[in-house]
Amino acid sequence: MKRSGSTAWWTSPQPLWLVAALFAWLIATAWVRPLMAPDEGRYAGVALQMLYSGDWLVPRLDGLPFFHKPPLFYWIGAGAMALAGPVEWAARLPSILGAVAAAAALFLFLRRWSTVRLALLSTVVLVTTPFFFLGAQFANLDMLVAGCIAGTVLLAAGAVLAWERDEPWRAMLAGAYLFAAAGLLAKGLIGVVLPAAVLLAWCAVTRKSAVLRLAAWLPGWALLLAVAGPWFVAMQMKYPEFFDYFVVTQHFRRFASSGFNNEHPFWFYLPVLAGLTLPWFGWLLVPRRQEAPPAGRRLSEIDWLMWIWLAVIVAFFSVPRSKLIGYVLPALPPLAYLIAQRALAGRPLEALLPRLRAMALAAAAVCVACLMALVAYAPPPGARLRLPAELAAAPGDQVVMLDSYTYELPFYWRLRNPVLVAADWKAAGDEGRDNWHKELLDAARFDPARAAATLVERSRLASTLCSPRTSWLVGPSNAQLATPWLARAQLVAFNKRIAVWRFAGNTAHDPHCLELSPGAPAAAMPKPADKKTDGND
Repeated sequence: MKRSGSTAWWTSPQPLWLVAALFAWLIATAWVRPLMAPDEGRYAGVALQMLYSGDWLVPRLDGLPFFHKPPLFYWIGAGAMALAGPVEWAARLPSILGAVAAAAALFLFLRRWSTVRLALLSTVVLVTTPFFFLGAQFANLDMLVAGCIAGTVLLAAGAVLAWERDEPWRAMLAGAYLFAAAGLLAKGLIGVVLPAAVLLAWCAVTRKSAVLRLAAWLPGWALLLAVAGPWFVAMQMKYPEFFDYFVVTQHFRRFASSGFNNEHPFWFYLPVLAGLTLPWFGWLLVPRRQEAPPAGRRLSEIDWLMWIWLAVIVAFFSVPRSKLIGYVLPALPPLAYLIAQRALAGRPLEALLPRLRAMALAAAAVCVACLMALVAYAPPPGARLRLPAELAAAPGDQVVMLDSYTYELPFYWRLRNPVLVAADWKAAGDEGRDNWHKELLDAARFDPARAAATLVERSRLASTLCSPRTSWLVGPSNAQLATPWLARAQLVAFNKRIAVWRFAGNTAHDPHCLELSPGAPAAAMPKPADKKTDGND
């Protein structure tokens, strides 16, 4: 395999400029749209609560321990918001960093073990693919773990190739174990299991015994456990049910069971990858030039790595019935390499360069157009719900959400304290599908005392609003159909989905306040102030 550059390839300033350009490209538009519901609002909200509470160990959703995922995303997001405040680009910074890590690792690996032009084109293809670009602009855990998986695979593969050539390999292998530890802290076991599956399959196909030898490198495992282990141990010691919930339920039961959200057929990811990587995916459909030498059509050790990497990721996430589009983001770096390789194979670069430049510009334009479409057509209800200029929820006010948890609202209202959520909690069964109801009930298992004060039965809604503090009720815009007395409360903002009512502090000694109940006559209600809306529909 041809190598470019000297063995001191990392001393070149070019990779630093590339990383800076990648970061600038991905963060430049990270602020232009509001957080989407529910995922972005959920994960940004957990990070913001971590910052406000000062508890950097336990992720919390509305003040309750939230163990769907480990804390790395929240740590990065909370740190960014500590510096910049609760703004969208800071909430999305973990995803951006994961994308930069994946693209930079791909470039540096190919720059050393292949050719500079293939490394550069693969990186350009990757970062201008709409799927990758939008994943980097989305505040959830998929892109962060994709970056960790890419770093693990490529550093470990680089260590294997260096070991075979009697070159320095320990630093690269240590980096692979560090990325594996980060993947474990980003999204759990897949941060270790998937890179291991890729590398072991590569070992089997190419007969590289070095993979097995380096996989048993004890300093690497010590490094991984030292970095990732303490958080898991701390959570198990503090919450005895942590292992069963986080490992057994969130990993194995979710993988093996049906009944969760977003069920799709086995072949679901094939059209997803083809459609969301246009226009670049078209290169894979172009026939290989016939004048290419036969040896050029043989799979090299790098080719095998990339094909196996792509196949392992797609096959692994195709097995469970529950499928989310972002799960296969770790497959994009090898796919970008295969596209770039097909584009360059047997074609003179001078003749191909204008076409590649035009396609890169077109792909970048598609990325931005997709983002603008999200801005126009997918704003979440909570982001559109603006209070009148003269009204704002003060730090000591009580906020109650009715029959739903609007994830993004605490972020946009800058709420430092958990909100109360009023619903029919006692009537809830053991729901299989993920939603706000199940997430809060699952979290309540780990802190029943706090949950008793946070999760309010709907029958107690009226008495909860009888508070000496100013209260804000956020609920469905048609909530007055089930709760008629809301028609006489102070409506301050609404849109098609949700509405906000304000209750100026009452006391439990106020006889009218005690008559705030679902069965009370309207005449018993305190006289409301004039209604105000935000004008949004």
